Amino acid sequence: MNTFMMFIDEANDAAMYPVSKLRGMTCAGSGTILIQFDSSVNGTADGDADLVTLTVTAGAEKAVMAAIAKQLTTHVTGALVVCDDVTGNHCHADVSSCTITLEAIA
Repeated sequence: MNTFMMFIDEANDAAMYPVSKLRGMTCAGSGTILIQFDSSVNGTADGDADLVTLTVTAGAEKAVMAAIAKQLTTHVTGALVVCDDVTGNHCHADVSSCTITLEAIA
């Protein structure tokens, strides 16, 4: 069984990606982490990617990225909830919300 990363940004709006589709994480400015995955809609032939934007406490970007990486290496199978805005369950105390964008241009 694979390990998946789960994101829920509102009721009826969620995404779950296998870790194998993770392209990378980037600090995109104070309080913002971008997590990019191979597109879940059209594949990757035209460069499309899905993008999850995490809003985090300013200055905590490195700690959040390190925590996600550590949890992925210790979370053997199933789903790792990175961000659930509906229940308030986040993988790190400095994560406050997420936004899912399908087919963002890479």
